Amino acid sequence: MRFTPFIAGTAVALVGSTSGYATEYLTIAQAQQAIFPGAIFTDAALRLTHTQVKAVSEKSGVRLRSPDILVWRASTGGWFFVDEVLGKHEFITYAVGLDSKGAVCGVEILIYKESYGQQVQNPQWRAQFTGKTAASPLKLDDDIKNISGATLSSRHVMEGVKRILAIHETALAHS
Repeated sequence: MRFTPFIAGTAVALVGSTSGYATEYLTIAQAQQAIFPGAIFTDAALRLTHTQVKAVSEKSGVRLRSPDILVWRASTGGWFFVDEVLGKHEFITYAVGLDSKGAVCGVEILIYKESYGQQVQNPQWRAQFTGKTAASPLKLDDDIKNISGATLSSRHVMEGVKRILAIHETALAHS
């Protein structure tokens, strides 16, 4: 991954951004509270096995770049993930909260580096993911609306959420 948590996982350190347009919308701690208000978080970082990586890729249809997963357990129930996907040229750092049953309860954009396509930060667009599970189709222009001018960012955030749902189903659903 191109980022690492520091200070007990409450902020994000970036490695070598080439964009002059980077916008940090939220820190990890702010995103955690936005998705799980009042919760306390326990680091539950995962390293998936080769078999789990293969299963996640097969279930989601999305390649997993690293077996190392940034995830925290929320004291109120559920899981909080931080991940990155490629926009058009730059990485988008985002967070996904899943309730105790594995349904999306929130998606937040933490850092967006592209010079255009910031519409994925729009709360109405991100709200489309609420309630989605690993069994949901998650298809752009079907159950997730595309954003004109941000097609790649829309597609890749959607694929990232799909991957997070597959990670949960593969490695955490019975935890």
